[in-house]
Amino acid sequence: MTSRPRPFLVAILIGLVAEILFLWGVATPHGLVFDEIHYVPAARALLALQAPLNTEHPLLAKEFIAAGIALFGDNSLGWRFFSTIASATTVMGVFAILWLLFGRMRPAMIGVGLALLNFTIYVQARIAMLDGFLAAFTVLAVAAMLWAMTAPPGKAWPRWVLSAVLFGLAVAAKWVAAPYLAFAGIAFLIVRWRDARTAKRPLAAMLSGKDQPHWPGLPAIPALAAFGLIAIAVYFLTFLPAFFYHDDPMTLAGLLPLQVKMYAQQTQVLPHHTYQSSWWSWPLMIRPIWYFYEPADGAMRGILMLGNPAILWGGLVAVAACLWGGMRARDGRLLVAGSLWIASYLPWVIIPKSLGFFYYYYLPTIALPIAIAAAFDRYAKGRLIYWDEGFMVMCFGLAVYFFPILSAAPLPNEQAFAHWMWFSSWP
Repeated sequence: MTSRPRPFLVAILIGLVAEILFLWGVATPHGLVFDEIHYVPAARALLALQAPLNTEHPLLAKEFIAAGIALFGDNSLGWRFFSTIASATTVMGVFAILWLLFGRMRPAMIGVGLALLNFTIYVQARIAMLDGFLAAFTVLAVAAMLWAMTAPPGKAWPRWVLSAVLFGLAVAAKWVAAPYLAFAGIAFLIVRWRDARTAKRPLAAMLSGKDQPHWPGLPAIPALAAFGLIAIAVYFLTFLPAFFYHDDPMTLAGLLPLQVKMYAQQTQVLPHHTYQSSWWSWPLMIRPIWYFYEPADGAMRGILMLGNPAILWGGLVAVAACLWGGMRARDGRLLVAGSLWIASYLPWVIIPKSLGFFYYYYLPTIALPIAIAAAFDRYAKGRLIYWDEGFMVMCFGLAVYFFPILSAAPLPNEQAFAHWMWFSSWP
């Protein structure tokens, strides 16, 4: 007798394995790394309720960094601990999305393996920045939305509300999650419209919650209104600690003007930066970022924000294959897998930022393992059935090769970085 898969238990085990991997050596370097110089002082001020710092971003991610300091002290473990938790949760979210799409363990585990081998989650797990929290809540929100989509009658509303809460928390970590709210609403309407056409019902039927194969029991207009209002309410609730600052405390009257000020700060014209790059170059990985490269803790060490070349470049082929196959076969699962990358990347094409950096591409890099796993599930048949495993072996080999400059491992000398520099634009 074959035992039934237990996806929740598997997801917990995946999270534990990822957390152990991310925690190992996380305190090295013991000094501030890259943008930690902005967010750790802001978290300290937040923990002490002193005064607002780093006002161009919302508070939630800095609240988590402050919580780590409160738990483990004002040290490198305290700064980074909750980043490891967020990234382990992100890996669990990748598993959840693929399980909810395909209902089978193989594509879900292939996606998890590729997420862990893609470097970017590992690097962001070990630094006190905002992006790890942005990714965790966004990926979980997408998973919750899919969970609500496939809910049995009477179960969709709680899952829908959970998704709205998670999207609100994602925006409260970093504003770039905001377009996902719009994409979620559009996706809801597209699926309902497609369901009405398939069932040969009037298009007005898509607005009703009755007899719906997806999100049963959710009338469209109330559901979308509740979704937006809940997400907005959750976002603003994360500003609560700011009302208790000793200097310049927040007031209800100042909450909306603060959002205008944040927008102005995020869209201001900034001076040239050594590691700046344009949005079109990120999928090609033309200009990765050295988060750290200097003597520390008795050795030369480096941390390069880089993606696994096989996954970042091969993932683009997988996205195209998912979209093509999804449209030809009318397979919504493939369309979702391919569209997640587009939804993650498109905002950066539109956002009016004067400077761009490769780490802005972090969310799309998380979508690529999902697309690759889905593409292998669709196309790796017959003689190609084990190609996904072969691809994993190649990705593992690249991970071993690049690991010293992802993990701040001791390097032999100041010029050691040259060993890993494939292109002249990488140093």
